[in-house]
Amino acid sequence: MYNRSALLVVLSVVFLVSIGIVMLISTSAFEAGVASVEDPYRDVWRQLWWLGLGAVACLFFASVDYHVWQRFAWVIYLFAIVLLALCFVPLIGQRINGEYRWISAKSLGLPDLSMQPSEFGKLALVIVVSFWLAKFKEFSGTFFKGFVLPLSVAGVLISLVLAEVDMGTSAIMSAVCLSLLFLAGTRWYYLAGVCGAGAMGFATLVTSMPDRMERLTAFMDLEAHRAGAGLQQFLALMAFGSGGISGMGLGNGRLKMAYMPFANTDFIFPMVGEELGLGFTLLVVFAFVLFAVAGILISFHAPDAFGKLLGMGIVCLVVFQAILNIGVTTAVLPNTGLPLPFVSKGGSNLMAALMGVGILLNIYRQGVRIEPGTITKLQRERRYTPRV
Repeated sequence: MYNRSALLVVLSVVFLVSIGIVMLISTSAFEAGVASVEDPYRDVWRQLWWLGLGAVACLFFASVDYHVWQRFAWVIYLFAIVLLALCFVPLIGQRINGEYRWISAKSLGLPDLSMQPSEFGKLALVIVVSFWLAKFKEFSGTFFKGFVLPLSVAGVLISLVLAEVDMGTSAIMSAVCLSLLFLAGTRWYYLAGVCGAGAMGFATLVTSMPDRMERLTAFMDLEAHRAGAGLQQFLALMAFGSGGISGMGLGNGRLKMAYMPFANTDFIFPMVGEELGLGFTLLVVFAFVLFAVAGILISFHAPDAFGKLLGMGIVCLVVFQAILNIGVTTAVLPNTGLPLPFVSKGGSNLMAALMGVGILLNIYRQGVRIEPGTITKLQRERRYTPRV
């Protein structure tokens, strides 16, 4: 199966992107009508433009040796910090719904192109943490070099994202970081301690923010809060129910007609269920499972520790976010406001995800050359002779 793992990754991504474009076409006309936009398919054209850029980026990252990112890990890390800090700079950072998640140079007279730096910050976190853990792998069981320092490095990026009031993305980044530490061999009780402290900190933060607390309260009883904070999740369940097994037919969904907020972004999965039915929702879930299995196989066959950790980090980024989005839209988890990778509208998310896919494909290209009893390219570069 490993020999076909790259093909499986590509097929799963192509399927998810295709479903996303189709559902975006189906939902955008109504979103544009509510916003009084002249071109009802403006969001579709923008998504296709980002898809083109993402495809080029994917091919570029697939062709560049992934060890390049190991050499420039600190540069990538600092660049991500600068991008995240720009969210708080006047005239560049955009405040939408009380959150500082986007940057745009429109106020400076440049083209109106918004970007969400946290999407690229997630990829930077995976690169720098994988670099650190691979470089100091002999210290993976130690408290300082194997736990405190890599966690502190990741903590800077996570804190900046949390300051944007983006709790969902910061939670994903934290989970990915802890997963990489676990895979690298960090002692489990160190991780258990930080998980406990993180859970208490998260609970404190939620209780101190009225809107987040309202979402959590609504999650406990959607029926009672269906006209308020529980509206999205309540309507999502209605969408799945009305779609049933076979769906209402492409374009025939009703809840997208100005009833469901963010029907083409965070809550596009219920729109798939309403219009295309249970079969297609299960296919979407299966595509993410296929991506996860193939990505894990690619990572395990990487020629070095950095490749293994980098591949697993990218897989975790995509899969954890998919799990969180599907969990929210099926009312299994509280509402966090995260898009579904490859499917939801959002140029930054799509671009960053395709960049990650490109890196994963390059890891496959490096790993597929390894055969038992041979010397790998990396070993030749380091003049290493394997033991007989």
